[in-house]
Amino acid sequence: MKTWMSCCLHGALILLLTAGAAWAQGTARLSGTVRDESGAVLPGVTVTVTQTDTGLVRTTVTDETGGYLLPNLPVGPYRLEVALQGFKTYAQTGIVLQVGGTPTINAVLGVGSLEETVTVEAAAPLVDVRSAGISTVVDNKAILELPLQGRQVTDLIVLAGAAVQTGLTARGVPGGVYISVAGGLPGGVAYTLDGAEHNNPQSNAGLPMPFPDALQEFQVATSGLSADNGMKSGASVNAVTKSGTNVLHGGGFEFLRDRRFNAPQHFASFGPDG
Repeated sequence: MKTWMSCCLHGALILLLTAGAAWAQGTARLSGTVRDESGAVLPGVTVTVTQTDTGLVRTTVTDETGGYLLPNLPVGPYRLEVALQGFKTYAQTGIVLQVGGTPTINAVLGVGSLEETVTVEAAAPLVDVRSAGISTVVDNKAILELPLQGRQVTDLIVLAGAAVQTGLTARGVPGGVYISVAGGLPGGVAYTLDGAEHNNPQSNAGLPMPFPDALQEFQVATSGLSADNGMKSGASVNAVTKSGTNVLHGGGFEFLRDRRFNAPQHFASFGPDG
């Protein structure tokens, strides 16, 4: 009995540790440099980001070069605040982090008091200057609104360009797909879901994605793969599920299939109704 309990406790501990490791592989990161109005870098500045949907707060301090880095940030909308004693507080809203994104946001602080705040609302498009690869993000709007045969989200991978589906898995988990990117091998695409590997080890194909209502977005990287997702030679598909917000949401769907809605066969004879 003690041996059985010990095995259960060890198994639960391993499960918790592996789950934490998977969560720790964040989906986006934010970085930048803080300077004063003369262009000099400012070390020791407090940089705070707040996810407006959930209230998640992350804080860091700039180093001696005035740079800051906030890794492992969940996707979603954020508010950035930069504060230092003797300077006006800098705030920027409208920041939306996407899966796999590494945007850079630099801030300039003017002399003043902390109670004074310079707010930037109409933010410019986020620029990723850290990654040399080519990638495309299929966001939640596209996942929910584009037509999907059988609600198969992997059909949208071909929107990234240079990608074509070559078939379904003949064995293993049903619903897996083979997709060739830029003429690469059909089994040469690395799939990750919420930071964990999502490839079928038996067929080397991608495992089925969650249904559209549960999937937030996914990124398809077709070249210049980084070290954290360059496990395969062809491409990388990095997907994240919805994590929820502080507001209650719900959804529903209905399937309606009837032969009367099917297109007629090309050589079918005309009926009495024409």
